[in-house]
Amino acid sequence: MANTEKDRITQERLVSIAADWYGQMADGRVPTITLPTRTKANIEYDPKTEVWKYGSKGTTRTANSAKSAQHILKMAYVVGFLKQQLIESRSSTLREMYYISEGWKRAKFAAQDESNMLVEDLEIVTSLSREAFHLRPEEDGASIYGPLRLREQTKRGNRDIHCQEDVGEAGYPIPSNVENIKFLDHDASFVIAMETGGMYARLMENGFDEKHNAILLHLKGQPARSTRRMLKRMNNELGIPVVIFTDGDPWSYRIFASIAYGSIKAAHMSDLLATPGARFVGVQPSDISDYNLPSDHLTEGDTAALKAILTDPRFDTEYWRTQIQLQLEIGLKSEQQAFASRGLDFVTKEYLPTRLSEMGIL
Repeated sequence: MANTEKDRITQERLVSIAADWYGQMADGRVPTITLPTRTKANIEYDPKTEVWKYGSKGTTRTANSAKSAQHILKMAYVVGFLKQQLIESRSSTLREMYYISEGWKRAKFAAQDESNMLVEDLEIVTSLSREAFHLRPEEDGASIYGPLRLREQTKRGNRDIHCQEDVGEAGYPIPSNVENIKFLDHDASFVIAMETGGMYARLMENGFDEKHNAILLHLKGQPARSTRRMLKRMNNELGIPVVIFTDGDPWSYRIFASIAYGSIKAAHMSDLLATPGARFVGVQPSDISDYNLPSDHLTEGDTAALKAILTDPRFDTEYWRTQIQLQLEIGLKSEQQAFASRGLDFVTKEYLPTRLSEMGIL
């Protein structure tokens, strides 16, 4: 779908919100809007799709109270701002929109968290992402390096890029709006997404991408939405398996879960962002003892987080129960780069080929 057509649909959905309010007032009713209740109690894990989604509970905001009337006023201003942005083919960051609201008098936001939440409300109502509104996040996307050729639509026209031959050592930087990318062709057998830049550089330097026809992706810690969307699209559209390689601690396991099953905060975007087929390749708790990896003792916070994971439906499998129980027993955690204690080539020549073969990826 061309960008102009996408922008037209986005405008229509945004304007329809205001049109509903006008219709309500024309009928002599007070303007209202109903949204899913944004609480943990209203977020459900859907075992069929294996992602987090909002439940059926809703909250109706009506302009018959000062607080709700002000919320609707702010939403109207944001709809107007986004409509104009689409007409002019401009874009802005979430932070810029927050500062622009300073000129909206009573509709200005008290804090950026408030404006971010309102944008999420609009995503829910329109079933569109903020990228469709031409809103860019502050955080950078990830980088990828591997046998993938794509076409990126930019302000200066289309660019065809091969993510090995046409990029430097940093790789191809994923743009904030992944919908502007068209996949042309690839020779990839799988995508390996890594938490740390050190491991990304290690696999690149060791030629892991060439030897195994792998697309390397640097998650940069907790992945940005554009990163998760890119992984989803490569998996869905190209049929490429995705494996996640993180540190061996509870916070890193949650990075995996946010990619594979979606996050609670972005439950309304799970169908676009989550990749249920993604699989965890390591660092496993069993690796810490099997390979005698350098490690640190679990903190009280780590232990509490691991116990919470045992009650998380995203981890309700025999594999994860066994691994988490083992980690609680040994009381240790370890990082990806701890494999370097066995030599700089160990992770690419021994560990990953063995694990990926066991998983049926290689």
